[in-house]
Amino acid sequence: MTPVRVLVCDDQVLIRTGLATIIDAQPDLEVAGECGDGRSAVDLAAELRPDVVVMDIRMPVLDGIEATRLLAGAGVAHPVKVLVVTTFNLDEYVYEALRAGASGFLLKDAPPDRLLHGIRTVATGAALLDPEVTRRLVGRYAARIRPTGGTPHDLPLTPRETEVLRLIADGFSNSEIAAALVISPETVKTFVSRILAKLGLRDRVQAVVYAYRHGLVT
Repeated sequence: MTPVRVLVCDDQVLIRTGLATIIDAQPDLEVAGECGDGRSAVDLAAELRPDVVVMDIRMPVLDGIEATRLLAGAGVAHPVKVLVVTTFNLDEYVYEALRAGASGFLLKDAPPDRLLHGIRTVATGAALLDPEVTRRLVGRYAARIRPTGGTPHDLPLTPRETEVLRLIADGFSNSEIAAALVISPETVKTFVSRILAKLGLRDRVQAVVYAYRHGLVT
């Protein structure tokens, strides 16, 4: 099994070394590189092509939000999965990181097993935030998400897929969606995969933003 290759970006050497040591100790993970600012993260990611970038927010030269946007934002030809790990537990940072293209968000005081779980989760293409956190964050900043002008009827989805997308945006987990629609969790997973593929979205976080932009939820 090929290990997940991780690029660690943090301007504090002690923290960066600690993160790298924890990651390298895992048989299924390996540190592809380390750097101390956002610009270096963008350059190294282009050179090393890691599976996941563990990114701090407040850094010199280029901050983690802008670096994330350059690595995983809209229009990036070859996006890299980004897991933001920071000391700043502010909704504003979380929202901006996710809007920039991050697939997940963790605090540095999280235990090592949560960090490792986050890297593995993001590497699979899933979003790390649970649905309720996603809903709270996007809902709080929904006024900033400008509607596209389209209507729910314009979406390239079946009525059932549209219903599932609306429930995702309402903060329902897969098991809750299954219970609400009286279908199996496996069927929900299939619907979610179809929705993401049809809409060209990477994960549930992007699906929630998409739902707000297209008037499925307000």
